[in-house]
Amino acid sequence: MNEFQKVYFHTVGTAQSADRLVYERKDQPKWGLGASVSDDGHYLLFSVSQGTDTRNRFFYQDLQKPGSPVVELLNDFDASYNFVGNDGPVFWFLTDLRAPRGRLIAIDTRTPERPAWKELIPQSEATLTQVSVVGDRFVCDTLRDARSEVRIHRLNGAFEKPLDLPGIGSASGLGGKREDTETFFGFTSFTVPGRIYRYDFKTGKSSLWKQPKVAFQPEDYETRQVWVTSKDGVKLPMFITHKKGLKPDGKNPTLLYGYGGFNISLTPTFSVGNMVWLEMGGIYAVPNLRGGGEYGEEWHQAGTKLRKQNVFNDFIASAEWLVQQGWTSPKKLAIQGGSNGGLLVGACMTQRPDLYGACLPAVGVMDMLRFHKFTIGWAWTSDYGSSENESEFKALYAYSPYHNLKPKTAYPPTMVTTGDHDDRVVPAHSFKFAARLQEVHTGPNPVLIRIDVKAGHGAGKPVSKQIEERADQLAFLARQFDVPAPKAP
Repeated sequence: MNEFQKVYFHTVGTAQSADRLVYERKDQPKWGLGASVSDDGHYLLFSVSQGTDTRNRFFYQDLQKPGSPVVELLNDFDASYNFVGNDGPVFWFLTDLRAPRGRLIAIDTRTPERPAWKELIPQSEATLTQVSVVGDRFVCDTLRDARSEVRIHRLNGAFEKPLDLPGIGSASGLGGKREDTETFFGFTSFTVPGRIYRYDFKTGKSSLWKQPKVAFQPEDYETRQVWVTSKDGVKLPMFITHKKGLKPDGKNPTLLYGYGGFNISLTPTFSVGNMVWLEMGGIYAVPNLRGGGEYGEEWHQAGTKLRKQNVFNDFIASAEWLVQQGWTSPKKLAIQGGSNGGLLVGACMTQRPDLYGACLPAVGVMDMLRFHKFTIGWAWTSDYGSSENESEFKALYAYSPYHNLKPKTAYPPTMVTTGDHDDRVVPAHSFKFAARLQEVHTGPNPVLIRIDVKAGHGAGKPVSKQIEERADQLAFLARQFDVPAPKAP
């Protein structure tokens, strides 16, 4: 943890020792300060976060008045406030205040009292995830059932038109300057590699700008979205991707991937590793679990702290649906997830070891009673709670993967993966879990741990290491499910 937070101004090409201190908070060691400048250059903006909590504070400084104080505009820590842009002293924010799926508001800094705030774009059935100011318009990226939709609004909030996307998938980008007449956006899906499109505000049309060359035929595969009913009756969507013509005969090797936490949404994304799995004849399934951000803050909160078991119930229900509908069988079903998703796999394999034919927990949080005592773990209590709280201790202990491994139990074939330099989820989580699993496990199923040396949590991992790790995981699944290797193109 930093001893205290500071923001410096650095001039490119000068020594770091010449940096000028702009702002500091010695009294708030757990605050994270993010600094930027408004597009018009008039304001220095501070977004103040605390751990992984989605709520934040927002401060600003008027750069047109040298020596002006930092104004604590939003300091109640009651919602998320993402600065979108400004029209002079009027600031635009994407917020979930009284709108768990998001809305756009305007705050005039000359009259910042809450009764004077103005709503420009109200909450809708879709989740508003990003707003950009481009072409003198608001370009709004939304999620509807975990699929991207883009809507264009005038600066008074009035809806103008949708921006047509090339299919069911995920859009990104959509940035630019207020005076620009074009914007660029990325688009991808489970079967379409990331492509870049150009949108012209004058004509209202999109055109393909760049695309990668991949030795893969998207038209040979299909993605469908189905609905799963969880233990408490809540319905959640799940994407299923496979070769066209694949029959639900109960024999298909299936990889079920999940996360379910920290307001993170799992939307359709292309992966070369997943394409290899599909070419091997496998099914790739991704459910949108509670704890994520697909349906806004209420959906997120429904999978946190004392409600975290909802996430595991959702994942187990998704696995059961795949079996009940005949797409696969327990012996042919693998589950995978990393970080918080590693926790997901660990909890589900200890609760339902009979339901899976293989488990791939990666860099997982496995000791839920001590996670907050190492590196950045303290920041996760906004989602998990803390063992130092009595009621939260009981909830954590009830599902903590390490603490729920039972002696003389036949667990599925398992490959735990971690990095020896992981400073986010320290590798001790995986070490302890794998050691305890090997101790209590009974039967012939292999239980392995793969420890990548000179590697961390995953961000910044060299492509060569990514290939090696994914190849080992696919080889493990191929051996357990007796899946032939794909033919070379």
